[in-house]
Amino acid sequence: MNIHHLTIPPDCANLRLDQALAKMMPEYSRSRLQTWIKAGSVKVSGQIGDAKSKVWGGEAVTVEVLPSAEESAFQPEDIALNIVFEDDHILVIDKPAGLVVHPAAGNWSGTLLNALLHYLPQVESVPRAGIVHRLDKETSGLLVVAKTITAQTDLVRQLQARTVKREYRAIVWGVVHGKGKVNAPIGRNPHDRLKMAVVKHFGKPAVTHFEALEHFSHHSYVRCLLETGRTHQIRVHMQSIKAPLVGDPVYGPRGGIVPGVKIDAQLEETLRAFPRQALHAARLGLIHPATGEFMQWRSELPEDMKTLLATLREEARLAVLAGTDEEDEQWWGEGLQEDADLEDDEDWDDEA
Repeated sequence: MNIHHLTIPPDCANLRLDQALAKMMPEYSRSRLQTWIKAGSVKVSGQIGDAKSKVWGGEAVTVEVLPSAEESAFQPEDIALNIVFEDDHILVIDKPAGLVVHPAAGNWSGTLLNALLHYLPQVESVPRAGIVHRLDKETSGLLVVAKTITAQTDLVRQLQARTVKREYRAIVWGVVHGKGKVNAPIGRNPHDRLKMAVVKHFGKPAVTHFEALEHFSHHSYVRCLLETGRTHQIRVHMQSIKAPLVGDPVYGPRGGIVPGVKIDAQLEETLRAFPRQALHAARLGLIHPATGEFMQWRSELPEDMKTLLATLREEARLAVLAGTDEEDEQWWGEGLQEDADLEDDEDWDDEA
């Protein structure tokens, strides 16, 4: 435990406690000192200090240095994991929506990394606790974790060689037909650094294959296969072809509803209330880093997406009965079905 023992000097008399500490401990920021005071780790003459209280000089002060959120991020936490496969080399996890994969600003604890450090203390010696690819916080589904540095190196090389198979299921706006491919570079949005976007001149290569599995009055249920793994790739690519994911707060329509699209009240309520982007990592395939065997795993669609699909099917059924079912061609655009075909499902294991 790191504790500073100080005495308020005469030149700090009549200052607030936080001001005096900032003058006496310039190596720490004022906000950090205030955080310690609020946490009760600063005592003045044996009593817990108050940032706004004035000091008069001569008081004995103790300051317990607390680690910052960033410094305490890589700590074990007892968080339940849904493990679908495990051996001495890899761990395959079915991640629920809402779980952050890696600590970052705003999410320094409660992450998958924290859970891994608790479940597998040995991965502390593996970079990023064995995490080799990520899913967005609100995306559910499968991802693989390496338990050794050797396994991690092999998996990273597979990702770079595009031999790891990742299939997603998504519910999107727009009536998508057939199969297609989006081949468009992705980089930081030049107008909003918190977003990604299709950027022709400085983006990184990104390829997403898509196939319509089912379509409704104004929505589609699609599967997407990734050749590359850019940040927010599926979300950005589908938005770029005017088929944004339902529930996507960043790349979807404002308020959760595409303007001008006529839908019944129940469906509108369901769409506005859907808590996340409707995206699920449904299938993962890779070459086992130790045995050389190709392995794959599947994850069932989560209940929230099942419920949404059921609502869309009922809305489409009622629209047909009422004779009002029509495709929103203006929203969907033209010619997208003419893009390169996606391999059939039965050939998925052999896709390069």
